[in-house]
Amino acid sequence: MKNKVNLKAWIFTIPSLILIVSFVFYPMIQAFITSFYTGVANNLSFGGLANYQRLLTDTTFQKALFNTLLFLVIQVPIMIILALIISSILNNKRLKLRGFFRTAIFLPCITSLVAYSIVFKSLFASDGFVNAMLMNLNIIAEPINWLTNSTCARILIIIAITWRWTGYNMIFYLAGLQSIDDSVYEAAEIDGATGFQKFRYMTVPLLKPIILFTSINSTIGTLQLFDETMNITQGGPANSTITISQYIYNILFKYQPNFGYAAAVSFVIVVLIVVLSFIQLKVGDKND
Repeated sequence: MKNKVNLKAWIFTIPSLILIVSFVFYPMIQAFITSFYTGVANNLSFGGLANYQRLLTDTTFQKALFNTLLFLVIQVPIMIILALIISSILNNKRLKLRGFFRTAIFLPCITSLVAYSIVFKSLFASDGFVNAMLMNLNIIAEPINWLTNSTCARILIIIAITWRWTGYNMIFYLAGLQSIDDSVYEAAEIDGATGFQKFRYMTVPLLKPIILFTSINSTIGTLQLFDETMNITQGGPANSTITISQYIYNILFKYQPNFGYAAAVSFVIVVLIVVLSFIQLKVGDKND
């Protein structure tokens, strides 16, 4: 009977294993091998560590790495904190129209990327709504060049990513909050705990596994950031918002195709994801 059960399990598992090996592991191994080859298009020759040595002197790659890490360090904590606060507010059973607010905040992450990029470019144009509002409120004296100023362009990308993905993380926290017994918070209220104290000493610790998951997930997503910079700023101005993924795209499709160097750059993302995920897991376990 046990052998029959194991056989049935393998029958269902093998097709998935074949697909994963064929479309995930094999391409990864092939890309790693390709990263040791130099040349363009189909004219490749073994170059050893030449591509990885080139990374050390490539100023465009260094700028792409800096931008990617900058977006990661600033945007991910902001998004996680906002998602936690919003989910705590929308978990209140006394709040009216909770379903509407949850849908409205989650909606950006299922909105068409091209459509929302066009809307953002329009909103943050020199004569757009954002500049008009800031000038009417006397916050600024003249329009801000969001798309042509390097600092403002980076801020715009951070705002866009935060707007798009905060609702996605909020859903995970809402699911976690609904699994917490209401009696826990009722006991805290009886003891005189304030709303902030309940959030700080109860909500955050109880949601720690989910926070760890969303942090790692958001880190991976930000390190692979491509869509927003490509569609909103095209990596400009002067590569001030270019990311590693966009640089890989440029190497393959915009510049003269160099598959070996593009593969080497892509493995920088792999290393960053592994290292940062490992650190986050260790920090999470350490604080248990």
